[in-house]
Amino acid sequence: MATLVEIAAELVASHAKNTPMTSDELIAEIGKVHTALKNLEAGQAVVGAEEAKPTLTLKEAFKKNEVVCLICGKGGFKTLARHLSTAHDIKPGAYKKQFGIPSKQALSAKSYSEARRKMAQDRGLADNLAKAREVRMGNIEAKKVAAAGKPVKAAKPAKAVKASAKAAKAPAKAVKAKAAPKAMK
Repeated sequence: MATLVEIAAELVASHAKNTPMTSDELIAEIGKVHTALKNLEAGQAVVGAEEAKPTLTLKEAFKKNEVVCLICGKGGFKTLARHLSTAHDIKPGAYKKQFGIPSKQALSAKSYSEARRKMAQDRGLADNLAKAREVRMGNIEAKKVAAAGKPVKAAKPAKAVKASAKAAKAPAKAVKAKAAPKAMK
């Protein structure tokens, strides 16, 4: 049967496969695990059970092409949201608070964020959002004025939005026009 030192060494070795550690950290970790195993064998409570601290800095965790989980040390993720919910049952806000990550910091790789931003710009989503906000603010202002007693019409969507609505209706009219002559025969 394996001794406590051997078991502790095996446990720390498997942990070290996933988490980069210096030799001093490895030795300290073996000592902690050995002490914990000895206490468990004696039927005592494990003393010094503390919350795991990340061995990575935030700069190391959020790389250009991948994100590394500070809880388990696994890497290779484009984004951490799904991993946090499935593997650790923690929400991104709690994760950020636990490790002192700024709230504005995205939990995704920098290249992934840049690609998504470029795709949104190519599709014109920023322009659509600005137009929608403009219409919404116009509607809010109209409600404020109407509440004050002056009737005012609600804001209308910008021309680009109207043009896209007309383009969507055009194919439907063409289909109706083709169907009409067949019905007359």
